Amino acid sequence: MPGPAVGLWLFEPPMCEDVLTVVAPWLARFCDPVETTGGDLVFWVRDGTAVGLPGFDLAGVGGFSLSEDEEIPAQDEDYSAFAQPPVRGLVLGAGCSGPVNHLLLGHLTLALAKRLGALIDFDGLLGRGLSHDAAGDDASANRSRAPVASLPGKLVKVAYDTDTPERAFRHVGDVQFLEAWLQHPDFHLVK
Repeated sequence: MPGPAVGLWLFEPPMCEDVLTVVAPWLARFCDPVETTGGDLVFWVRDGTAVGLPGFDLAGVGGFSLSEDEEIPAQDEDYSAFAQPPVRGLVLGAGCSGPVNHLLLGHLTLALAKRLGALIDFDGLLGRGLSHDAAGDDASANRSRAPVASLPGKLVKVAYDTDTPERAFRHVGDVQFLEAWLQHPDFHLVK
C-alpha cells in the first residue's frame, strides 16, 4: 500500500529546467540506488544522516519517489495567501506507510524544501483525524487542528475545487513550520 506524499511548491523558476536532474546527485550521496523511471526519480535511503536523522533505523522503510507535479499551478486553487502562485511543483512520496516512513519523508521534504526554496503542500489538513475535510470549522475540527495551529512558522489552509459543489482544503507550510512539526509528538503526514 502506498504511503504519504507531499508537494513542494516552487515560486521562482528553477535555475535548471530539469529540477530532478539537479536533485539526483544530491540524493545519490545518501541513497542507493537512485533510478530514473518514466521521468521520475525512485530511490531508497541508506543513511538518514544527510536529512538530520543520524543512526535512524531504516528497518521497515520503503522506497521513495520524486516527480514533477504537472497540476501546479492549478486553476482551481486559492493562492491568495501568497504573493504569487507557484510556478512549478514536485511530488515527493513514500512507497510504504507507517511511522518510520512518515518521519523519513518529513525529513526528506524538509531537506529538499531548504535546497529548493520551496513551500510544502501537505496534501490535506494536518491534525488528529483530519485529511481533506470540507469547509466546516466546528469545535471538534478546531480541537483536532490545535497541535499544528500552535507551532511556529507559516501554515495556510488552501481551498481547491472537487467533483462536488463543496471545496476541499489542504495545508501548505514553510520550512520553519515543518521543522517544528517534525519535533511534535503528534507528527504525521496525510496519507
